[in-house]
Amino acid sequence: MSSDFAAVGSRQGLSSIPRGERPVLSARVAEIWQTSFRRHHTQASQFKVGTYTPPPMPAASPQDFAGRVALVTGAWRGLGRAAAVRLHERGASVAVNVRDAERAERVAREIGERAFPVAADLAAAGAPEAIVRSAIDRFGRVDVLVNNAALPLTTRFADISAEEWRRAIDINLTVPFLLMKAVLPAMKAQRYGRIVNISSTAGRMVSTLGGAHYTASKTGLLGLTRAGAKELGVHGITVNAVCPGLIDTELTREAAPRDVLERIAKAYPLPRLGTALEVADLICFAASEAAGYITGASLDINGGDLMM
Repeated sequence: MSSDFAAVGSRQGLSSIPRGERPVLSARVAEIWQTSFRRHHTQASQFKVGTYTPPPMPAASPQDFAGRVALVTGAWRGLGRAAAVRLHERGASVAVNVRDAERAERVAREIGERAFPVAADLAAAGAPEAIVRSAIDRFGRVDVLVNNAALPLTTRFADISAEEWRRAIDINLTVPFLLMKAVLPAMKAQRYGRIVNISSTAGRMVSTLGGAHYTASKTGLLGLTRAGAKELGVHGITVNAVCPGLIDTELTREAAPRDVLERIAKAYPLPRLGTALEVADLICFAASEAAGYITGASLDINGGDLMM
């Protein structure tokens, strides 16, 4: 089913830089990083299968998203919240979409002063266009769209009704399409945009826990990503997909018992579940200047469960 600041180097790597040229880590930055480090380490330690070495402490704190505006859907918890937090910590202003208004305001408040709630049920008519308008009204632009909201249904093939099938396709595929269309005028005017669609290993192969409608919708999202990349690149807009494997989120824990998840993870080349923070870092890469010549790509993050 489907932070903090970019690292310039490890402590060891920093020693090779002349002392007078070394970046200084402020007390506030150090505090933020340590908080994120503890969160990252805790997440990665939930499952005891295999070993995990946390990332090295960053030697500098570039605000590589400063001045950028990101819109993240499905930001209440899991991957969406982790992505919103990471983008904000790296300097972006972030419009966070959650279906419930009270929860949206709470998430924005907890993330920080540059976060803004855009509550909406994305399945409602006109909702995708409305949250984009709200974000632009608040910040004056939108540079990054993270299509994360999804309906991860697990109903088995024979039991999926036509209504449930349509609902999954609507949320997981049609809504991202409508959001892409809604941000297009602003991104074309800016001659700049980063669209990151959150697909899944399901979209590349088949879902471990999700139903046929989940797999079909996530596969369709990869096709939408490639089509968007082909047509929108001329406007300075890149469109990429991030494809997580089994990630240790609240949603994953609700979908399967702990012993089942541990048994699945043990079979991976990297024998553990991924963390939301690791996925958030990949999302940030796809949304960054560093990925300016990458478009139409499906970026896997699955511990080696799928290699292709």
